[in-house]
Amino acid sequence: MTTQATLLSQVEAGIAWITLNRPQQRNALDIPTLKALHALLDKLNADPAVRVLVLTGNGKSFCAGADLAEWAEAEARGALESYGWTEAAHALMSRLHSFDKPTIAAINGTAVGAGMDLALCCDFRLATQSARFKAGYTGMAYSPDAGASWHLPRLIGSEQAKRLLFLDELWSAERALAIGLVGEVCADQQLLEVTGELAARLASGPTFAFAQTKQLMREGAQRSLPEQLSAELAAGLLCGRSEDGAEALRAAVEKRTPHFIGR
Repeated sequence: MTTQATLLSQVEAGIAWITLNRPQQRNALDIPTLKALHALLDKLNADPAVRVLVLTGNGKSFCAGADLAEWAEAEARGALESYGWTEAAHALMSRLHSFDKPTIAAINGTAVGAGMDLALCCDFRLATQSARFKAGYTGMAYSPDAGASWHLPRLIGSEQAKRLLFLDELWSAERALAIGLVGEVCADQQLLEVTGELAARLASGPTFAFAQTKQLMREGAQRSLPEQLSAELAAGLLCGRSEDGAEALRAAVEKRTPHFIGR
């Protein structure tokens, strides 16, 4: 295991586990943490040994969002609009959203503001029964600034997104599941086991094809259907020419389970 000041990371059996490690601050995101996480994602995305990414938190919170102590210090010196948190957060959210490999948010506790947005950038969201979700923006007389206004309408619809954002309600894990904010809820003590099972299934899959699929889904909303079909054709050709594509065909002919290597 490698340790940074605010992050723990470990790669095992193709699964990269990242743990936000500021439990005393409820894993709030200050600028050093944002930049360290961004750099770590760059490293893991380029590592062929990494086939799946899991993001979780240490302690009772997944992530409390922006570090308000850092925010207050910036305001005290008259630098609130220029101290760089928003720019660093936006770069991180874009990096996580565009990560080539499947990503899982293992939400171990409260996810607020940019902490909720971190989870929204992941492909899969698993939450404990004690997890709670809160936008946190309008409660501070602020508008969303880390992607919530983009993700939430797409995930849960415009009206429910406005309810969460405008009223700043604290949603339970069960409500988040019912509305589609998360995909699965499990007992608190089972989070790592359930997450590990999903991650292992993804890690054994054709991760090159997963990357092509993620890109198609990210970019598809900006295309017409004919444009998307053309993009699917191009991606399909790449997949068919990949080593995993050849292995899938051999395995089908030989009536066995394929062994994918991610290229």
